[in-house]
Amino acid sequence: PPELSILDSCSPSQLEGLCSFLQLPTCPEPCLVRFCSWLLALSPALSYTSAAILAQQLFLRRVLSLTQPPSRHLMAALTSFCSKYSRPFCRVLVAAVLQEPGEGAEQTKLMCELVEECLEPHSVQLVLSQVLEVPLSEKLLPVLQAVLGRQEVLPPELLDLLVQTLCQQAPAFATSLSFAKLVTAVLTVCQSQVS
Repeated sequence: PPELSILDSCSPSQLEGLCSFLQLPTCPEPCLVRFCSWLLALSPALSYTSAAILAQQLFLRRVLSLTQPPSRHLMAALTSFCSKYSRPFCRVLVAAVLQEPGEGAEQTKLMCELVEECLEPHSVQLVLSQVLEVPLSEKLLPVLQAVLGRQEVLPPELLDLLVQTLCQQAPAFATSLSFAKLVTAVLTVCQSQVS
């Protein structure tokens, strides 16, 4: 709908108010899918700030409250939004999931799925840099594994940071099978870059 062009002419606080007024954070998931398909059709695309606010309003509460795999509607909405606004999505959602205490098994699985199937290479690198900014935990190892599974060539500075982090954290993961698999993956995928 042409009315959606208003989304990019709002200030951040107005956009948050509009989302609240339209009840977007709690709208039924089929409506969320439709709304995200409308966002894809917007021309020109939303600004980074507007997209980040929408990512927060549309998905943050839903993703952080997952206790079972996301419904196909939620997954369709996430995939749709990520296809056009992956950078603001990663900045908002991935950061929130990384800072969430506890196991967060469903959130971790979701992040792995998005890394493996939805995100562009530059966004995968952004996820990697975000993961390396927080202390490593068993919950984050599958995300790093998913990043390496993409077989992308990593920028030298990011690879150095990954290797350095793994070396520093090795004693804490001495008995972790996941950590051993991750180190093996680094040596396999990045063998031309690791000396």
